[in-house]
Amino acid sequence: MENAKQQTGVPENAFRELKKGEQYEPLMSPDRTYKEVTVWSVLWGVLMAVVFSAASAYLGLKVGQVFEAAIPITIIAIGVTGATHRKGALGENVIIQSIGACSGMIVAGAIFTLPALYILQDKYPEMTVNFMEVFVASVLGGVLGILFLIPFRKYFVKDMHGKYPFPEATASTQVLVSGEKGGNQALPLLVAGVVGGIYDFIIATVGWWNESVTSRCLEWGQVLADKTKLVFKINTGAAVLGMGYIVGLKYALIICCGSVAVWWVIVPAISWLFPDLVVSAGSSSVTASQASAEQIFQYAKSIGIGGIAMAGIIGIFKSRKIIMGAVGLAAQEMKGKGKSDTAVPRTQKDLPMKIIA
Repeated sequence: MENAKQQTGVPENAFRELKKGEQYEPLMSPDRTYKEVTVWSVLWGVLMAVVFSAASAYLGLKVGQVFEAAIPITIIAIGVTGATHRKGALGENVIIQSIGACSGMIVAGAIFTLPALYILQDKYPEMTVNFMEVFVASVLGGVLGILFLIPFRKYFVKDMHGKYPFPEATASTQVLVSGEKGGNQALPLLVAGVVGGIYDFIIATVGWWNESVTSRCLEWGQVLADKTKLVFKINTGAAVLGMGYIVGLKYALIICCGSVAVWWVIVPAISWLFPDLVVSAGSSSVTASQASAEQIFQYAKSIGIGGIAMAGIIGIFKSRKIIMGAVGLAAQEMKGKGKSDTAVPRTQKDLPMKIIA
């Protein structure tokens, strides 16, 4: 009865930092064995990977954004489980979500890099693109990502418990738990999905309002944008609104501050301080004083990209001891010097590095 009760909700300390001496008891107890890697979960996971890889690739190439597939895959897994009346399928649904979501990482890496090879062919005709080379590069990229993910899992998920928001994983977990509860607990998911679908359908098909609302829709906003390069823009899409809610006020505010810094500080500053700077305007080029705020933003966003790159470098440098420790742990396991399986809880066991290699 106690075990059944544990499976109906995430512990209170699941998404916050643990106090000194406090232990986190996961929803799937380390002391029990669950149905996880089964024919059912692997086949559905592969099917989800194929479907959502195609959808992610299309959307990424069309609008330059790849949606996170984990959440819709989780909802579909819950729906299929309910329709087939499978009991105790929480572990299987986790596997389905994991297999399907991993495909999104590979697609994201491929569609934003491989098309560049074909684009470069226009300038450098001597470049050749071979299908097998592209295929092998994509496969190796996915394998490399998973290879690094496994030794880092313990640090980021266990040792840094509650210190990072992991919005996608948080949302997926809530969906999985709600599906496990069944009954009315899953009703808010259905209602939210219907409301979000209708909302985006109205924007994309009916067009009652634009997904991106800008101050240029008002006369004073147009004048302000032309004279001072100040533009207020907000994305009202359901996906963005939902992700902002999942991330929480703190991290949403950080993202918002970055947007404010670029649109209200950097863009006007470029126009005022460097009026003769040449920026791209489609097929032609204009000076910053003549360009619109949106055109200057295309130049200014490089500063944001540089900031992200530098933050990544600083993060790697600060985490160098963690990286070296993870690589050392992988090397020990490769040599067969890791801890025996009897000393490691089930929830902390990974695939042997020899199998991964």
